[in-house]
Amino acid sequence: MDDSAAQLLPIQHHQVTPIMSYKIAVLGGDGTGPEVAREGVKVLEAIAQQENFSCDLTHLDWGGDRYLKTGEPLPADGLDQLRQFDAVFLGAIGHPDVAPGILERSLLLDVRFGLDQYINLRPVKLFPGVETPLKDKGPDDIDFVVVRENTEDMYCGAGGVMHKGTPREVATQTAIYTRKGCERCIRYAFEYTQKRNNPKGKRLTLVAKTNVLTVGHDLWWRTFQEVAEEYPDVETDYNHVDACCMWIVKNPEFYDVIVTTNMFGDIITDLSGMIQGGMGVAAGGNINPEEGGTSMFEPMGGSAPKYTGKGVINPIAAINAAGMLLDRIGESKAADRVMQAIMHVTGEKMQSQNAGKMGYSTSEIGDLVVEAL
Repeated sequence: MDDSAAQLLPIQHHQVTPIMSYKIAVLGGDGTGPEVAREGVKVLEAIAQQENFSCDLTHLDWGGDRYLKTGEPLPADGLDQLRQFDAVFLGAIGHPDVAPGILERSLLLDVRFGLDQYINLRPVKLFPGVETPLKDKGPDDIDFVVVRENTEDMYCGAGGVMHKGTPREVATQTAIYTRKGCERCIRYAFEYTQKRNNPKGKRLTLVAKTNVLTVGHDLWWRTFQEVAEEYPDVETDYNHVDACCMWIVKNPEFYDVIVTTNMFGDIITDLSGMIQGGMGVAAGGNINPEEGGTSMFEPMGGSAPKYTGKGVINPIAAINAAGMLLDRIGESKAADRVMQAIMHVTGEKMQSQNAGKMGYSTSEIGDLVVEAL
């Protein structure tokens, strides 16, 4: 081929795959929250670069320090601001100079209710190398998920007090359940059980207290039975909550997915967090499953103010929460890679999951996870 013929050949254009960009709000919060959130963000940014998407991060100063300066934990239009994001990544809430309940109500409950995050999703998985207080149990035994209803029950704030501080004092706190609230949570749990597709068998266990709470929990029971007819491939079971707490300790391998009420879910997930190695490992998501809904992901360990600034707090739970966030926004491959990296670090690198005993600093653990990616 002569030079003139070569000049007539069409130019070859290489198509570049479009890069997805996700808007993520980062609330470091209080105490050690910003420290663990920083490591979660570090992992998010690393996996985003590798998987060809980007995270547009907005850091918000909402929390205890803001409350002490301004009298408000978040601005008046805070919920409207959060609705503009694809997801929210939270470090921790809890300030020693702020009375209990103020931050928790505004930055946890009000956000969950206001953004209709009606699912609290808590994977309970024992990572390699992580100790559990359960004798003779290992990672194959502790691997289940709790789906907790997140916007009803006694957390609605219905009730009140009369004659406070007197011998005549009366206090009421009313649990509220609706058919809509029960059904959408139960349906989510069935669909999640199908998607999880446990090779040991797809089983969904309802946990309630129908023998005593014969009104509200009867609604849960009847709704569960009716929805179950639409999912014949899922085996169903029922536990009273006290029995469930016993069986989680004795035979955690029995469970695949648990669906339960807000109050009981609060208790069950903390118990489950301890059997998976403690709050330094446990992560959760407050999820609005609807299209366009904004979900929030967080480590379960709290703000741990006594460790603030020391660089010794365990960031694995926050990195775990970052992985859950990735799965929710549709980056499932990235989420799986983060999970594999976490398990490599806990199994091969860390000496302990306890603060100050990990063998590495907080930031070094984040670096190890990035390296393992």
